[in-house]
Amino acid sequence: MDMVNVKINGLPVSVPAGTTILQAARQAGIHIPTLCYLKDLNEIGACRICVVEVKGARSLVASCVYPVNEGMEVFTNTPKVQASRRTTLELILSTHEKKCLSCVRSGSCELQKLCQEYGVEESTFAGDNPVYEIDNSAYHMFRNNNKCILCRRCVAVCQGNQLVGVIGANDRGIKTHISSPFDMDLADTTCISCGQCITVCPTGAIGEKDDTQKVWDALNDPTKKVIVNTAPSIRATLGECFGMPIGTNVEGKMAAALRRIGFDGVYDTDFGADLTIMEEAHEFLERVKNGGTLPMITSCSPGWIKFCEHMYPECIPNLSSCKSPQQMFGAIAKTWYAQKEGIDPKDLVVVSIMPCTAKKFEITRDDMSAAGEGIPDTDIALTTRELARMINRAGISFTDLPDEQFDAPLGESTGAAVIFGATGGVMEAALRTAVETLTGEELPSVEFTEVRGTQGVKEATYHVAGMDVKVAVASGPVNAKVLLDKVKDGTADYHFIEIMGCPGGCVNGGGQPVQPADVRNNVDLKALRAAALYNQDAAMPQRKSHENPTIQKLYKEFLGEPGSHKAHEILHTSYVARKRV
Repeated sequence: MDMVNVKINGLPVSVPAGTTILQAARQAGIHIPTLCYLKDLNEIGACRICVVEVKGARSLVASCVYPVNEGMEVFTNTPKVQASRRTTLELILSTHEKKCLSCVRSGSCELQKLCQEYGVEESTFAGDNPVYEIDNSAYHMFRNNNKCILCRRCVAVCQGNQLVGVIGANDRGIKTHISSPFDMDLADTTCISCGQCITVCPTGAIGEKDDTQKVWDALNDPTKKVIVNTAPSIRATLGECFGMPIGTNVEGKMAAALRRIGFDGVYDTDFGADLTIMEEAHEFLERVKNGGTLPMITSCSPGWIKFCEHMYPECIPNLSSCKSPQQMFGAIAKTWYAQKEGIDPKDLVVVSIMPCTAKKFEITRDDMSAAGEGIPDTDIALTTRELARMINRAGISFTDLPDEQFDAPLGESTGAAVIFGATGGVMEAALRTAVETLTGEELPSVEFTEVRGTQGVKEATYHVAGMDVKVAVASGPVNAKVLLDKVKDGTADYHFIEIMGCPGGCVNGGGQPVQPADVRNNVDLKALRAAALYNQDAAMPQRKSHENPTIQKLYKEFLGEPGSHKAHEILHTSYVARKRV
């Protein structure tokens, strides 16, 4: 590898040829601020915050796109550089809606942080300041162009990672703004509700619809019983909202916090994940034995499901008919649990804490009312960020909480359910149950390591009961497309495919804690968060979904057996082909 020797603020640095000044500075332990830059995704040098001086250059250069060369001398904090950054921040503020006190990103806004660091409170620039209507049309999010700084991160992630491309730059000059084609409402586009644009936005220009007041209202309604369930990945991410290290498992503190908020029952979506595996593994085996549509593709991720309905409707027959763990939990809560507790399903409010903004859309889908029309399986879906806001509003000191357990019976789960939050986890959990069902023998090891890891696409073949079972895993639509094109043209020889709508799976979902670009560019969030889930799985006494005693009891008392008529009525759903706009 060819190396290049440069000096950054007088410090000698040796880096590979082709390295940018920004990357070289990072290697030397020097931080250069950015606003538009996202590693490997949005490297456009547009915001001009990252400018530096290069000896001999006529003007300041954008460090995020400027490659180093032999003998280059770079200066990152000269008076000229700092003055330029302050001027740029003032220019940004000249058209920025400065309602910071009530902004959802106050305290985590990258623009706010830079203005604090550079002493910029107001803009000395005055002129035309366009005012935009807030787009509240979508179920899951809002878009407020009055706070947009035109960094284009959202555009890059929507097209580059998610392959949807429903937003981009419209108009020119001072009227330039990020919007959908022809400024149509976001709800009228092929947006898949994934929320990845929210996690990369440096300001409060994009955010999830805040449904926390609905929960407070329900908690204060004496006629309602309000229960909550938390998705597998939340325990690995919620701590970040309270300053804890990335990848800290806060399951016990989370349960304690939810109990102190006032929920009547604190449960685990992992119960629903175990139930999903029971139905999904049975469905897969039935398709294999009876010549059903293969490959079968998982249906846990509503962002992925909506992507399939819009972009690959011909693959709908390949989808598992199983509801997601969120919806299975709600369906059982409104039927079996309600019956056991003597509660009218209309008076039971099911709240879910999810890593995914698409879950807000999922609860509104047709065919999601096991207890009867007009009674949704899940009433309110909150993101990790919304839960953190509820904890703060309730005055709970999260880091000081003791570790507590989930309630019974819907709080019991296995390690197979925990790993649902990581890409490859659903596949591994399903294999643990499917292989033992096929062979009738106990697995010597429950780890299927070939489907683990944060790679975009993973493939494996397992010899089971005299046949080769070929599986594949993809996370994020850009990787899903690789597999779906094979399914579409008939060249796929897989039996089973797991697809998640967000890169890395639920641990990197659109509802997870927002990390600044400097962290996202230099820390493997997906791997650190997933490690917490795999570590918990390894330490659990039951690691296969069919070993969950409450799941066994549920089938014995209520459902009969996996794939039964009753199970299909309550736990399975349907899909629709949607227009691509």
